[in-house]
Amino acid sequence: MKLATLKNGSRDGALILVSRDLRQYQRVAAIAPTLQAALDNWDAVAPKLEQAYADLNAGQAPDAQPFDASLCHSPLPRAYQWADGSAYINHVELVRKARNAEVPASFYTDPLMYQGGSDSFIGPRDPIFALSEEWGIDLEAEVAVVTGDVAMGASVDDAAKAIRLVMLVNDVSLRNLIPGELAKGFGFFQSKAASAFSPVAVTPDELGADWADSKLHLPLLVDLNDKPFGKPNAGEDMTFNFAQLVAHAAKTRELGAGSIVGSGTVSNKQGNLFGSSIENGGVGYCCLAEVRMYETIEHGAPKTAYLKFGDTVRIEMRDAAGASIFGSIEQTVALYAGRA
Repeated sequence: MKLATLKNGSRDGALILVSRDLRQYQRVAAIAPTLQAALDNWDAVAPKLEQAYADLNAGQAPDAQPFDASLCHSPLPRAYQWADGSAYINHVELVRKARNAEVPASFYTDPLMYQGGSDSFIGPRDPIFALSEEWGIDLEAEVAVVTGDVAMGASVDDAAKAIRLVMLVNDVSLRNLIPGELAKGFGFFQSKAASAFSPVAVTPDELGADWADSKLHLPLLVDLNDKPFGKPNAGEDMTFNFAQLVAHAAKTRELGAGSIVGSGTVSNKQGNLFGSSIENGGVGYCCLAEVRMYETIEHGAPKTAYLKFGDTVRIEMRDAAGASIFGSIEQTVALYAGRA
């Protein structure tokens, strides 16, 4: 199934089903008013949603309407939990190498994870707001999963069974605020701005063979200011799969239905800076920090600037036939002027 949340003036929006080709949608308030309500009662609700989804794709849905991603919020406009991992150790290795630091051995056996702000996500076509360019505004293109209820101490196998949905995320980071926060020894807070998720979240079965071993084996496509910036394969070089990440999050606590767990910045191992960009035959990057890391390693200092007001970011994933799976995240960086 493909699910989305239509903006309707309320905090949690209205749950809709979206056709496989992303062309039409169907309201499903009679089945579940919101995505969180559907997740809270998944075993009872999912079969009804699946039947409605089959009708929509067969052209038999009553009141089907054209789908417009710009009218959508993130699938979960707010969530009880947003925990982001760092499953691509290549990204961590580059960060450490840029400052001549070794990667601790435990990083290869025990996932990194932080708890992000989940009270207010932004829509996939909403601006990336900030009060200053000096904060070092950066995109982070990732994959994320949404869980059902997960027991404390759940096994990796049980964690895999609890994955309900898959979606994309732009986990915006304010890089110049990170060093000061980490120096306090208490983790990220101000340096992590509101995240945006893809217009559509999909059930793992919708992904077919591209979803295997709790990983999504497709390139994650990133454009920066309308130019290709990254296309690393999300299934490659992922040290910890999503089942392992969910189990890690649930080691000492139960996870409530609707918990979101992210992969961290998707990053593939490749050559030096001159061979890593798309222009030079590489797979590019999913964040600006990674470019700056290569530059620091090779030239002693970064040259690429972080995002400026007016810059645009596009994140998408396509199947083998070239069709968009989740719809696209399309955002412009803008100066925050307060709530409308």
